[in-house]
Amino acid sequence: MQLRLRNLLYLSAVLMLLSSCGDYEKIRKSSDVNYKLTKANEYFDNKSYQHANELYKELMPVMKSTRNYEALFYKYAYTFYYLKDYVEASYYFKNFTEYFPISKNAEECEYMSAVCLYKYAPKYTLDQTNTVKALEAMQSYVNKYPKSTRVADANTYIDNSRKKLELKQADAARLYFNISQYKAAGVAYKSVLRNYPESPSADLYQFMIMKSLCKYAKISIPEKQEERYASAISAYNELKDTYPKSPYLADADKLYNDANDKIKKIRDEHK
Repeated sequence: MQLRLRNLLYLSAVLMLLSSCGDYEKIRKSSDVNYKLTKANEYFDNKSYQHANELYKELMPVMKSTRNYEALFYKYAYTFYYLKDYVEASYYFKNFTEYFPISKNAEECEYMSAVCLYKYAPKYTLDQTNTVKALEAMQSYVNKYPKSTRVADANTYIDNSRKKLELKQADAARLYFNISQYKAAGVAYKSVLRNYPESPSADLYQFMIMKSLCKYAKISIPEKQEERYASAISAYNELKDTYPKSPYLADADKLYNDANDKIKKIRDEHK
């Protein structure tokens, strides 16, 4: 009995699917533009975004310059968003703002274009070109609409994008250090700190600048060691002055004492 019921339900579902596909094909082949638009909107409202997208695509060139074109364009952009095609969605949201700059939906579409760029951007370990684009687009939106109710969310996206870029840059600095490229590591950590001075990891970056300089001094030719240990001590002083409660100070103190001892030894050797 249960098996027969399951078979009937399965058959019913198949018949409904075939009927739906048949109806869609009839709609798609219809020459009645208004009928096709009505059905496309029904698909959209019922969250059948693939069918809505395909019908809107056919209607876009036909409906251009008509009173329905703006609403069609708006929903067409959203079909891409709901289908998670963020590249196309961003493109059409941005184009909407250019075609309809005084539309009540222009601000929303500019925001959504930036959101799509953000969603398309990969994790921080990969190339961050699209994160930069998302950050710039979101900042442009905030600058243009500073009183928008979306500004708080936009600023969150901006902060998240900056964090990804910071992690990417810090990873590169750490890689230099791990492969013993200490001069490059010091330069890279200085760059991270310069770009993200308010980061919660700022004291770590300053500590790593000092540590990189100590390592670099140690492997340098004798004639350059005193100068480079002195640079490490300067970095230590900056760490201590700027971040007096840093948990890295204990390790930094050890490096500082070692650097001082090395400088004294070098000077004694040259007396």
